[in-house]
Amino acid sequence: MIRTLFQSSRQYTKGAIVTIGLSALEVVFEIVIPTTMSGLIDYGINAGNTSMVWRYGLLLILFAAMQLCTGMLAARLAAYCSSGFASNLRMDMYRNIQSFSFSNIDRFSTASIVTRLTTDVTNVQAAYQMMTRMVIRSPLMLIFSMTAAFRISSEMSMIFLICLPILGVGLFLIIRRVMPLFRQVFHTYDELNNVVQENVQAIRVVKTFNQEQHEIGKFEGVSERIYRLFSKAERTMTLNMPLMQSCMYLCMLLISWIGAKAILQSGNDPALGLTTGSLTALITYAIQTLSSLMMLSMVFAMMTIAGSSAERIVAVLQEKTDIANPEHPVMEVKNGDVQFEHVDLVYNRAAGKKVLSDINLNLRSGETLGIIGGTGSSKSSLVQLIPRLYDVTGGRVLIGDVDVRDYDIETLRNAVSMVLQKNELFSGTIAENLRWGNEHATDEEIREAARLACADEFVSQFPKGYDTYIEEGGTNVSGGQKQRLCIARALLKKPKVLILDDSTSAVDTKTDASIQHALRTYLPETTKIIISQRVSSVQNADKILVMEDGHILAQGSHEELLESCPVYRETFLQQQKSGGEKKERREEDEQ
Repeated sequence: MIRTLFQSSRQYTKGAIVTIGLSALEVVFEIVIPTTMSGLIDYGINAGNTSMVWRYGLLLILFAAMQLCTGMLAARLAAYCSSGFASNLRMDMYRNIQSFSFSNIDRFSTASIVTRLTTDVTNVQAAYQMMTRMVIRSPLMLIFSMTAAFRISSEMSMIFLICLPILGVGLFLIIRRVMPLFRQVFHTYDELNNVVQENVQAIRVVKTFNQEQHEIGKFEGVSERIYRLFSKAERTMTLNMPLMQSCMYLCMLLISWIGAKAILQSGNDPALGLTTGSLTALITYAIQTLSSLMMLSMVFAMMTIAGSSAERIVAVLQEKTDIANPEHPVMEVKNGDVQFEHVDLVYNRAAGKKVLSDINLNLRSGETLGIIGGTGSSKSSLVQLIPRLYDVTGGRVLIGDVDVRDYDIETLRNAVSMVLQKNELFSGTIAENLRWGNEHATDEEIREAARLACADEFVSQFPKGYDTYIEEGGTNVSGGQKQRLCIARALLKKPKVLILDDSTSAVDTKTDASIQHALRTYLPETTKIIISQRVSSVQNADKILVMEDGHILAQGSHEELLESCPVYRETFLQQQKSGGEKKERREEDEQ
C-alpha cells in the first residue's frame, strides 16, 4: 500500500528527502542547546566567569538561530511537498478512473469516488506532511535526548524507562480501539455524499412531491451517524494527551526531587557529581524525550485516521481495467459490418447468471437494425459490447470482420458513436458540447449535424444560437432537446456504426420520424442500430430484433415479425390502438 501511494510523490521525492535531512539537523541543534545551557550555568554563572558566559551565550544564540532556520525550512518544504503529492495522487486516481470499463465503474459508487478524491486525499496529505517532519524528528529526538540524559546520569535516566512500557501499551490500546471507528466514518461519508448528490440532481422531483423535509431527515440521519462515530473515535483519541502529560510530569517531579538531593550531596561541584546546570539539562532532556513520544503518538493518531483513507485510495489506484489494448492492436476500422457469434455476457461471474445468451447477429455496413423488447431484456447490454464498454464472456463480436478485442480501443470507439439512454450535456456552450463528437468540426459541420438531428430548428431560436450556455447536466433545455443535441454530437464523429439507445424517447413521433429519415438518407454507409420502445421508430429498419430475458426471441423485417412473432404483433397493435385514440381525442378537442 505504501509503495503504491509513494509512486505519486515523483518530483517531490527529493524535496521530501531534503525535509527529512533538515528535520534531523533541527533535532541536532535542539539536543546541543541543553548541554550548552548546562555549561553556561556551571562554568559561567555559578563560577562567576564572564568570558564563559559570553562564549556559551553566543553558542546558545547560534544554535537557537540554526534550529529556527532548519525548522522553518523543513516546515515550509514539507507543506510544499505534501501539497504536490496530494495533487499527483488526485490526478493518478482520476487518470485511472478514466481508464475504467463499465464493469470497473460498477464496483465504485459516484459518491465513494468523490470522497476518495477529496476527504481521503486530504487525510493522506496531512499524514504525508507529518511523516516528512515527525517520523524522522521524533525517533531521533527520542534517541539523542535519552543518550544525552544517560551521559549526565544513567541512574536518574532510568526513570524514563519506567514510563515507556506504560505509554506503549496505552497507545496500542487506543489505536486498536479507534481504527475500526474511522473505517466506519469514511464509509458513512460515502453515504452522505450520495444523499447530497442524489438530492441536488433530483431537486426538481423533490420539490414537485414536496419532499424537502424527508430529504432533510435523510441528511440529518447520516450526518448524525458521522457525528456519533467521529465523537466516539475522538473521545478515545483524547486519552492520548492526559496519558502523555501524566508520564511527563511524573518524570519531571521524580528527576527534580532526586536531582535536588544529589546536588546537595555533591555541593554543586561538577567534579563531584550532579550540578544545577546538569539537573537543568536533565529536566530539559526528560521533556524532550517525552515530547518526542507525544509527537510519535500524534503521528500514530494521524496514521490511524489516514490508514483507512489510504486503503480506499489504493483500492482505486490498484483497480485494473478489465478492458485493455491487445499487444498488437488493429489501428483501422475498415467498414461498419457487425457480427455477433454465439455471444454470452455475465456481469457477475460469481453469480453466473447470463445477461446475454447465445446471441447471433449479422449486419452489413449501411444496414439499419431495430431492437425492441421489454424492460430488463438486455437491449442496452447487447449494444454496449460493440464499442467494448463491456467485454463478452463467451463468443465474439466483430466489426469490419475483426474481433473488437483486437482493435486499439481509441480507434474502435472513434468508429462507433453511441447515444446512451441517460446521455449528458456538460457545462459550456452548445457548440462546445457538440464538438465533443469532433473537436475540429467547423461551424457549418455543427449546423449540419444539428439539422440532421432536428436540433437546428430550436437552437436557431435561442438569442445566442450555438453560443447558448448549457447549464450542468443540461438542466436549461428540455429532455427532447437534450436528446437531439446528443444525437447531433454523435453524428459529428461520422462513425462507421451509430447506436441510438432509446435516445428519441423524449421527442414526439413526428420529430422521431424526421430523425430516422435523415439517418437513412444522409448516412447510407453507416450501420445504424436503434433501440426503442416504439415500433414506429424501428419498423422501417432492414432487420428488427425482438429480445426477451437476454436472448433473441425473433428477428426479421416488420412484415415478417407481424406474421411470425405474437409478442411483436401484440405490441404493434397496442401502440396503434393507443395512437389512434390519442388522435381521436385531439380531433375532438379541436372541434
